[in-house]
Amino acid sequence: MPDEAETGGEELQFVDRTGSRERAGQQIRLADMARRLPRLVRRSVALAWSIDRWACLGLLVCQVASGAMQALGLLAVSGTIAALLAGGDIYGRLLAAWPSLVMLAGAAAARALLGITVAWLSSRLGPQMSREAELGLLRAVTEVELSAYDAPGFNHRKEAAERGAEVAQDLVTEGQDLIASLASLIAGAGVLTALHPALLPLLALASFPQAVAQISAARVRYLARLRSNGDYRLLSILRWHVGDRYAADQIRAGTMSSFLVGRYRHITDRINRADRRAADTGARMSVLGALCGGVASAAVWAAVVWLLATGRMSVGHAGTAVFALQTVGMALRGLVVGGARIMRTGLYMDDWSAFLREAGGYRMNRGTTVPGPPQQITVQDLVFRYEEAANDAVRGVSFTLRRGEVVALVGYNGSGKTTLAKLLSGLYLPTTGSVTWDGVPTGELDPQAMWSHVALVPQDYARWPLTARENMTLGQPTSGGDADIHAACARSGADEVLTELRSGLDTVLARDWLGGQELSGGQWQRIALTRAFYRPAGLLVLDEPTAALDPLGEHRIFAGLRQLAATRAVVLITHRLTNVACADRILVLHKGRIVQQGTFPELVAEPGPFRDLWAYQHTREAADPAADGRSADDCAPSAHPAPGVPVPVPAPQPAPHGDTVPRTRKSTEGERTSASAEAETDAEAEAEAP
Repeated sequence: MPDEAETGGEELQFVDRTGSRERAGQQIRLADMARRLPRLVRRSVALAWSIDRWACLGLLVCQVASGAMQALGLLAVSGTIAALLAGGDIYGRLLAAWPSLVMLAGAAAARALLGITVAWLSSRLGPQMSREAELGLLRAVTEVELSAYDAPGFNHRKEAAERGAEVAQDLVTEGQDLIASLASLIAGAGVLTALHPALLPLLALASFPQAVAQISAARVRYLARLRSNGDYRLLSILRWHVGDRYAADQIRAGTMSSFLVGRYRHITDRINRADRRAADTGARMSVLGALCGGVASAAVWAAVVWLLATGRMSVGHAGTAVFALQTVGMALRGLVVGGARIMRTGLYMDDWSAFLREAGGYRMNRGTTVPGPPQQITVQDLVFRYEEAANDAVRGVSFTLRRGEVVALVGYNGSGKTTLAKLLSGLYLPTTGSVTWDGVPTGELDPQAMWSHVALVPQDYARWPLTARENMTLGQPTSGGDADIHAACARSGADEVLTELRSGLDTVLARDWLGGQELSGGQWQRIALTRAFYRPAGLLVLDEPTAALDPLGEHRIFAGLRQLAATRAVVLITHRLTNVACADRILVLHKGRIVQQGTFPELVAEPGPFRDLWAYQHTREAADPAADGRSADDCAPSAHPAPGVPVPVPAPQPAPHGDTVPRTRKSTEGERTSASAEAETDAEAEAEAP
């Protein structure tokens, strides 16, 4: 399969635009590790302490006690060797060594018991730390302004923070390993210093080359993983798309499997090449460090032999020095390896902490005024621009929406309809200008209290893996109980859906769960409408609310819309213009501005964008007047124009924002005459109606 380079396309990669993680990875050096390790240990201890202070305290006590037992064991080794090598008969020497042997066995048993206790406490505390970090992340993302999700890189940094929350539990084991190595180092260093002061600095010098090599190799591996993070994310996305049920039919019908698998293989090859380079570089560094460390270790052992040969150290002390050197060497290697691991984990935790700080910058900082259901929503000189966007999404918009009124938003794709609806709902705050609820700007209202008066049916509605009842009530049942749910279902048509569910309202709407059941697209849209109709809200926002419904279901919704609007302010967004005839006012948007407004008959009769859009749809639908399934009593008309209004057929032209408007065929004179005659016939029928 040709890759991007061969086809001339752009390389499909995610990029760390700030470069902050690359810079952090470059700082994994011995000096940086020595400076950062205490802070990382403090962070892990503080997080553990905030979750379970008794478990945290138990871990610290066990590590200190384990270090003390190790020192005691080394002293017991020294006493045992000295007793066994002393003069006299073997029985007397064994008897003299007995107390040291008992102390050695007791220290070993105590260390084993302490190790079991540490493992037990760590297994309890570690998962709790990850869950607490995940909860902190969830709290952060639910408290940010909705506009944060539109900020460049926000979602990518959120995913990096999720990785940090996942590895938070590793801080427990890695921190404990580091503390254990430190305790062993202190114990062994103390014994070595007591035996001869020159041994400790010689051993530290011998361990230095391996420490540098291990940290350098860790830096190479981390940077390789860091630079491949975008590719790992791409693989995850491709796996989801290829394996998920929603795209399975399109992959097969579009014969895309070979292409997608080939793209996956191309990305994995890129990751494998990077991993091999990192492994090779790390291995070379480790070999070089081992060679240098081996030479330095030979010098240490030569020093021990020299001390023994010159009588500066007894045989018993020399034996103890051997054990102590091994203990300190293992402790130093543990510090280096554990330090590199906790540094890497610390960088992931830095992503978590940095995202929490970033989310804090986006945290909703609004007023505390608790509103009631809005009687009037006023928009004045409204301007809204997405972060780093070149143009305003909404600009210079002013109008008023009152309770009991239906206002429809109409326009080409990208004209700002959905953005304006989110501004009316308080989901977005204006860049300049104002949106007020009963005279109070939305930024001064308590957001949770405000949204309790909003019922929203977005284009992409959530399909929660919950019961039908929870999907409709959103976990917020009213005092009317299931009776209110059934009333809302009757308005949305979801009552027919309930009859097909094996357990009614208690059915889980997810086939992958035990006892769950899957719904069709139209059934899910009725569930989404039920949520809005059930919610006792003063503002109802319907964004393409019937896109997945059949004509009968669509008729049922709009036939009851006027009744719903009696106690609410309703905002309706739809591209099907026959549905906006029931609106009290229609606002036509173009590039974020209101370019027309009025009632349906006024806008159909007035030359302008709305009349053009109506003409495009009419020329497509006029051949089948009953295609929308409506009767003469519906609030929205059929595909015919208002009585007495001729149907214009504009010349094809490109829509704004690069959208393509369906081209209409050029009408013949006979077709225009037929359309005018049809309109006159409708006018006469209406005039004769009682």
